[in-house]
Amino acid sequence: MTQSYDPGTEGAKMSFDDAMSYGDYLSLDTILSAQHPKSDAHDEMLFIIQHQTSELWMRLMLHELDAARRSIAADALQPAFKMLARVARIMEQLNSAWDVLRTMTPSDYTRFRAALGASSGFQSWQYRLIEFAAGNRNAAMLKPHAHRSDITALLVAELARPSLYDEALRAAHRAGLSVPDEVLNRDVGAPWTPHDGVEAAWRQVYADPETYWTLYDLAEKLVDFEDYFRRWRFNHVTTVERVIGLKRGTGGTGGVPYLRRMLEVELFPELWRLRTAL
Repeated sequence: MTQSYDPGTEGAKMSFDDAMSYGDYLSLDTILSAQHPKSDAHDEMLFIIQHQTSELWMRLMLHELDAARRSIAADALQPAFKMLARVARIMEQLNSAWDVLRTMTPSDYTRFRAALGASSGFQSWQYRLIEFAAGNRNAAMLKPHAHRSDITALLVAELARPSLYDEALRAAHRAGLSVPDEVLNRDVGAPWTPHDGVEAAWRQVYADPETYWTLYDLAEKLVDFEDYFRRWRFNHVTTVERVIGLKRGTGGTGGVPYLRRMLEVELFPELWRLRTAL
């Protein structure tokens, strides 16, 4: 008979009465006790964990986007590239998560949908921070968070800070590109308006990538991020339509029509439009 293997005989620590364990470090007791279904429907646990894990990934995205913007502002572009590449991989994880949620059928969701009340992913303040950080700035989206002064303060502070795209354009200007003054000095809290001068600057980079390789790499990292972000939005629309059809969202939005409208939002429009002109 094969003897049971004891890792302790080879030095593995087996007692944690006086030491920090894996569960302690990760606060697993807190995380794993944070699921509180409001119904007895089997699939509500899937729904809760899907959204909780998405919020954890978004927490990491915000951590990386914050550091990437600070690096770009300091002209430390190489570290920013690693952070932005990580953000794209996080978006890939978020996209894959929709495949799990799509195993829930309309009948499954109907069994607990009423228990959600008016709660909706539309109200995710971390998602709103990500949109604001990337450059999709819409002050009207502060309203769903007005009941939380702490969250509102975070969102307002974000609107007062240059977005990822603003910082990228300022870095491009410092590197010698002709970025229009009205863009460099714009109200950073206002929604982005596509500018021919910005497209012309990026077109210069793409016409001669060898000369502007660092900016070329920065531009492609931004496009990667938006590419995955667009896929996330598309997967969101598809999943919602598959599960609830054209019903209104629990948070009062138009549901699928609202999400389809969000597909039209562009974070870095000039980087996409210059491709036609090359």
